[in-house]
Amino acid sequence: MKFTFTEKKMDSSQDLRAYAMRKIGKLDRFFKTDAEAFVTFSLERGRFLAEITIHNNGMYYRASEFTNDMYASVDSGVAAIERQIRRNKTRLEKKLREGALEIEPAPAFAAADEGEDEEFKIVRSKRFSIKPMSAEEAILQMNLLGHEFFVFRNMDEGDAVSVVYKRNQGGYGLICDNGEDD
Repeated sequence: MKFTFTEKKMDSSQDLRAYAMRKIGKLDRFFKTDAEAFVTFSLERGRFLAEITIHNNGMYYRASEFTNDMYASVDSGVAAIERQIRRNKTRLEKKLREGALEIEPAPAFAAADEGEDEEFKIVRSKRFSIKPMSAEEAILQMNLLGHEFFVFRNMDEGDAVSVVYKRNQGGYGLICDNGEDD
């Protein structure tokens, strides 16, 4: 597993990094190919935050944990990601087609900043490839990332560009391109 460490408002010791590598490295057994781990250590309001993101074959698993001890934050984050992996591998194997874990979904992209009397100002921009998948896979990936929406190519609608999103009233919504020009 490849590790990338980031620190915000604190300096991490070599012992903490080695501990995180040992704990997070145990998750490597769930993946067929090498995974990448992005670990961010930060100090906010006197509490320690460990954010762990693992990327493997386009699937992202993310957890962030606040505790009074950074080692405990790492332990809690690893446990949360392990629960996500176990729960979602089973779900994908039961409900979706074979090899669903090997599909590369696209990460969500940034939104524009709106103001009443201001011009529209784009404050962040991302480029990504949009991979074909089912709506169920897109919802799963959106939930794993903790995002409110997810853009993908809908295999069930002839690879039409689609968006799934969380509805305020509960449940999920799906927006599909009908392929017609107006």
